Order: sequence, then structure tokens, then C-alpha cells
Amino acid sequence: MKGKLSFSSYAVIGVMLFALFFGAGNLIFPANLGQNAGTNVWSATFGFLITGVGLPLLGIIAMSFSGSRNLQELSSRVHPVYAVFFTSLLYLTIGPFFASPRTGTVAFEIGISPFVSESSQQIALFIFTLVFFAIVLLFSLKPAKLVDNIGKFLAPGLVVLLAVLLITAIVNPMGAMEAPQEAYTSGAFITGFLEGYNTMDALASLVFGIIVINAIRSLGVTSNADVLRITVKAGSIAILLLGMIYVGIAYLGATSTQVFGIFENGGPVLSNAASHYFGTFGSILLAVTITLACLTTAIGLTTANAEYFHTLFPKISYKALVVFFATLTFVIANFGLTNIITYSVPVLMFLYPLAIVLMLLTFLSPLFNHARLVYAATIAVTFLISIFDGLKSLCQSLGIEYFGWMQPIVNFYEQSLPLYNQGLGWLLPAVAVIVVTGVISRFQKTAEVHAS
Repeated sequence: MKGKLSFSSYAVIGVMLFALFFGAGNLIFPANLGQNAGTNVWSATFGFLITGVGLPLLGIIAMSFSGSRNLQELSSRVHPVYAVFFTSLLYLTIGPFFASPRTGTVAFEIGISPFVSESSQQIALFIFTLVFFAIVLLFSLKPAKLVDNIGKFLAPGLVVLLAVLLITAIVNPMGAMEAPQEAYTSGAFITGFLEGYNTMDALASLVFGIIVINAIRSLGVTSNADVLRITVKAGSIAILLLGMIYVGIAYLGATSTQVFGIFENGGPVLSNAASHYFGTFGSILLAVTITLACLTTAIGLTTANAEYFHTLFPKISYKALVVFFATLTFVIANFGLTNIITYSVPVLMFLYPLAIVLMLLTFLSPLFNHARLVYAATIAVTFLISIFDGLKSLCQSLGIEYFGWMQPIVNFYEQSLPLYNQGLGWLLPAVAVIVVTGVISRFQKTAEVHAS
């Protein structure tokens, strides 16, 4: 049994995990946060780091701690039907609905959009995403080591390019930070906290966790305790790298508004900054690297979705699912980056609390003997609150106050639940249900032991 690894082994696993996480959202959202937070950038960034860095690490550790073979097995502790629902929605969210289309639109925003006139943006997006997702389709039909190998070189290369850009921005800022926009004037921390949902990394961590665990076991580590310990150390390396990049990009965004103004989304911030500091060559080099990195991410997400749904529906071939998901992703990408971000928020406001509570239950599970009562009751209460968070966010996206039938329920939640207006109304009820049902489960277990 091999329980200890060299630092280089930790580093390899940590960088692999970083490469899995590092995608389109990791670039655009901290830039957008920085632009809007202005002088409140640091408190907003701190909130962003909790959900954008802390929760992904917890997700990876939770999967290792649980001993489950995959997310569906872990979430089946709630109920087998819920497990399929939750896992399917999570895969679709980090796949063809939002994260995968975002790879193509971010690549377009950074690499192509600056060189195209305003009137030609939509047709240019159509042509670019058609080519982009055709390549994704071809590589996903026959997944090859080539994509993995390209990814291994692209991630470090992109980090080096970003490091040069961010260090330059720190040494020679483009301008002074300006006053924060409305959402960040008060409650910048909470706004940043919720903005971190958009990276989707905490959701992805529940899928990526198994990849990391298998990589550790392939190095000869067999003890569950050793796997958990190594997961924590390797995960810490990955989130440290992510955190440093987030802080740097947020600062870049905050100091860019004096020169560029505030963009609709974070995509143009990096391309304009690269052009500002290094001219056309710098922006083209960054655009090419980001486009290739987004391609490898999109291929990985497409193959992961096709593989998962093939296990659910074995009668539908893997290739048919790849074609379906690549086509769906292409269609959604053509709604544009801003629309994809806008309509992903309601789903994330619904899905994130369920994911966070599942992580919390996983760590506390030994205390209540893994009782289904605790899992089911806590998820049910969280579901009933987070579904309205999602619907409220959807109404905001549609430009309406509420659907009429929602008003009494929302009013009740606002009056009864602490932190509800901050998007965290589910937190204290979930904890209370865990405590109450956990005590009940302990008493039931004790009674069963005495009865036997």
C-alpha cells in the first residue's frame, strides 16, 4: 500500500484538477465583477472566492469522503429517482445548456468580436460557432489522447499568458478604480458570493471528484484515508492557482473601467486589456490560446454528457448523443454570451443550494448513520426554498416582478427566513432540519439496537 506521494505527484494531480476547472467562466466572471464592484472589489472578490474556490474544493473532498463511485450513487442517498433528476440536471447545466455554449461564445467574444463590426456580430457568431462546434463534434465522436495532450500544454500556456498580463496590470494599472455599480454599493460581499455561482465549478467538482480519486488510486494509493488526505492537498494546489487568477482578473477589471467603460459581460475585458498593453499581437495570441482551451473544455463536456446519458439510455448510441448535444450546444450558443449568462442564473440559484446541502450532508453523514430520513428531509426543505429563488431570478430575467401565484409564498419566505433576500434563505432551515432529523435518527437507531 502506498500512502505517501512526492510533492511532484501532488502538483501533477493539482494541476490536472486546475485544468479541469479552468474554463470560460473563470475568465469572464471575475472580470465582470471587478468592473462592477469598482472600489468595493476586495469585499466582492472575497465573497466570490468562497463560492468560486472554496465550494469546488469542498465538492472534491466530499466525493472522496463519501466513498461513492459517482455523483448519482452519492445523491441516491436521498432517493434513487432524485439521484437521476439531480445528476441529469447538473450534467446538462455544466454541459449543453450553459457551460458548453459559453465556451464557444467566450472564445468568440475574446477572439473574433473585437475585429467585427457591430452590424455583423450575429452572423459572425453563427459562422464561428458553426465551425467551433463542428470541431467539437468530430473530436467527441472519437475521443482521443490528442485532446488530453493538447489540454495539458494549453492550461499552463494560458496561465503564463494571463500571469504576464495580470502582473503588467498590477505594475502599471490602466486607471483608478471607480465607484461601484448599484448591486455592489451595499452588500458587495453577498453579490460576489452569488456571482461565484456562475463559474459552475462547485457543480463540476461533484463530477470531477471521481476523476481525481481515480488518478490518486492509479498511483498505488489504496487506503480511503490516504486518498482523502491526498485529495485535500492536491485540491488545495488547484484552488490556490484559481484563487490567484480570480484576484488578478478582478483587479484588472476594476482598473479598466476608466479606459474602456463597463462592458455588458466580462468577455471583452481581457481582449481589450491585452490589446492595451501588448497591441494587436498580444490580443491575437491570447485569443488563439483561449479559443483552443475552450475547444478542449467543450469536447470534454460533450463527451461527459454523452457518456452519462448513454448509461441512462443504453438504447441510444453514444454517437447519436454526441450529435444531439453538439447540435443543441451550437443552437444555444447563438443566443449570445449575455443571454446565456442571464438565463443560467435562475437554474444556478435553484441548483447550487441543493449541491451545497448535499456536500454538507456528506460530511455529517457518519453522525446520523447515513439515515435516508435526514438526507430526504433536508433536501426537500432546501428544494422548496431554492425553487422559488430560481423562479424569482427567472422573473427578473423576463423583466417581470413575479408570477402571480408566487407572491404569497415569496412574502412568507421574506418575512420568515433569515437571509432570504440575500439568496441564502435555505441555509438556516437546512441546518435546522439536519439537527432535528439527525437526533430522531440517532434515537431510532438506539431503539432498534435495544429491541434486537
